[in-house]
Amino acid sequence: MTDTDFEQQCINTVRALSIDAVQRANSGHPGAPLGAAAMAHVLWTRFLRHNPANPGWSNRDRFVLSAGHASALLYALLYLTGYDLSLEELKGFRQWGSRAAGHPEYGLTPGVETTTGPLGQGFANGVGMAIAERWLASRYNRPGHTVVDHYVYAIVSDGDLQEGLSSEAASLAGQLGLGRLIYLYDDNSISIEGPTQLSFTEDVGARFRSYGWQVVGPIDGMNPQEVEVAVREAREDINHPSLVICRTIIGYGSPHKAGTARAHGEPLGEEETALTKINLGWKAEEPFHVPPDVLSYFREALSRGQKQTENWDSAMKSYSSAYPEEARQLEAQLRGELADGWDEGLAALFLSAEKPMATRVASGAVLNRLAPRIRSLLGGSADLAPSTKTLLDGEGDFGPADYSGRNLHFGIREHAMGAIANGMAVHGGVIPYTATFLVFYDYMRPAVRLAALMGIRVVFIFTHDSIGVGEDGPTHQPIEQVMGLRSVPNLTTIRPADATETAMAWVAAIENVHGPTALVLTRQSLPVLDRGVYASAEGVLRGGYSLWQTSDSPDLLMIATGSEIHLALEAARILADRGINLRVASMPSWELFEAQPQDYRESVLPSAVRARISVEAGITLGWERYAGLDGKAIGIDRFGASAPGPELYRRLGLTPDRIVQEALQVLKGGGY
Repeated sequence: MTDTDFEQQCINTVRALSIDAVQRANSGHPGAPLGAAAMAHVLWTRFLRHNPANPGWSNRDRFVLSAGHASALLYALLYLTGYDLSLEELKGFRQWGSRAAGHPEYGLTPGVETTTGPLGQGFANGVGMAIAERWLASRYNRPGHTVVDHYVYAIVSDGDLQEGLSSEAASLAGQLGLGRLIYLYDDNSISIEGPTQLSFTEDVGARFRSYGWQVVGPIDGMNPQEVEVAVREAREDINHPSLVICRTIIGYGSPHKAGTARAHGEPLGEEETALTKINLGWKAEEPFHVPPDVLSYFREALSRGQKQTENWDSAMKSYSSAYPEEARQLEAQLRGELADGWDEGLAALFLSAEKPMATRVASGAVLNRLAPRIRSLLGGSADLAPSTKTLLDGEGDFGPADYSGRNLHFGIREHAMGAIANGMAVHGGVIPYTATFLVFYDYMRPAVRLAALMGIRVVFIFTHDSIGVGEDGPTHQPIEQVMGLRSVPNLTTIRPADATETAMAWVAAIENVHGPTALVLTRQSLPVLDRGVYASAEGVLRGGYSLWQTSDSPDLLMIATGSEIHLALEAARILADRGINLRVASMPSWELFEAQPQDYRESVLPSAVRARISVEAGITLGWERYAGLDGKAIGIDRFGASAPGPELYRRLGLTPDRIVQEALQVLKGGGY
């Protein structure tokens, strides 16, 4: 067997495993693995630096399968190269309990760098990984000591490139000159509905050149030698990200489906699978067969990866001797550790404040207090930093002139911003934060959802959180967005009521290592509560707490968040003057509160107290959880309007007088 024949056998092994997995599951996407196997084989055997025995090795190259529907291709490569993914799990592809899930899932399958499937997400995640690599390299590499030095590779599809998200991310990647970012474009000219020419006829190469990318090709993506030459050319350009356009045939080898939409998203069928293997020259009759010499060849990745890791360990040892403090800090960041005392003084930061303060302003002050203590903080906004108060003072801008800067300028690219932050987080060594107005959460919801699905530490800052935005009108006034955030599993949403609660919200966000946090902040100034009169804001860490009360046995519970806490307190004073025993509970985070023991939740919201009022400047849907069937949820179940914020609050019924009247009605209805 010639070297060329053996290489083809290796490629066909990947193809056969992929279509066998899809056929066994009777579900999946065989076309892309058949067409992209050659380019994937070249990348994984000739370029990718990785250690299957140590998938978390920090200086590994990252591989992203942005075309996540081709997951069978990735699982075949993971098994063949020696990751902890058995052949039995490939046989259980897409089935309950198998780590070979329908689309790649971060944290589930060793070697999967990020969760992909929704097209464009992996594309943007890779940009985030490349940003993290450049930032860490700039901050920690020293002459003669290069300890952060890796590439980010991805396979992207026609569908990826049609998504606006990819355009946003590609534009920013070109602007930033991320030369260690190399994407192989699986250009097979087929989408689900038929030829891509039905809806996608643009000159992709010209588009990416205009973004500032190096474009290589088109090449024959089915030819391993051409792929290798193209990738080497891409690696030579260290100042621009590269797109290698690889012309491929979807469903390659299938006699009746190759080159057609029928190869995309359905099993080939038993007969067509057998015929495809014959066409490929595959001799094995039984499914999931791997020739021993092929497996041995792929498993060389284990010894190769071990050697690469040992070389890096040696480089780190030398680095540690020359730069012990930098080495200690880098290793701590890569482990996600925080310095002792990082949150010292935050609880008292605003206790002497004399003037009202918007929680966005308080957040900016906290962020700048944290930055010197948490060196892994890196982020920015969607061209709104002066408004969201997210600039780090004196920390410089991240970009080609200085990759060590800590202020990222994402531009008006909310969706890409969220997905890029996710890539930064899964890369490691970085705690990313992003910022925009709350109403624009809608533009980045898919990325926030995936952050929650992956369970990664990202801080999403959303300011201008209510009709308090005022004159900008209903297009800029969030109504349903806070409840939308709360609807996402594993996302912690915190809407603080004053500056001190905001400081505690940041503590909760940084401590949340198992999922993202959304900080929801005001544009308008709010009184800073006197904590000698009101309860300690450390109750924020538990999601909800008794802020103020007239009795340990209240007849009425008033529950509010954010700016509406102050309306509730005004109303409570009026009711207290009428002799009503009540409690005002601040409920900045439903998720943190629900995570508390039952006895704590009962102590804050006693179940025996059925007279309840909730107040929040957003939709009332969902508040029945705390207001109960006998209570009243006060909110806004319509869009806002253009007018000064205080007038909007008055006209839409968010006033102390309204709260008092509703409370009296609730008490009357309960027989109090």
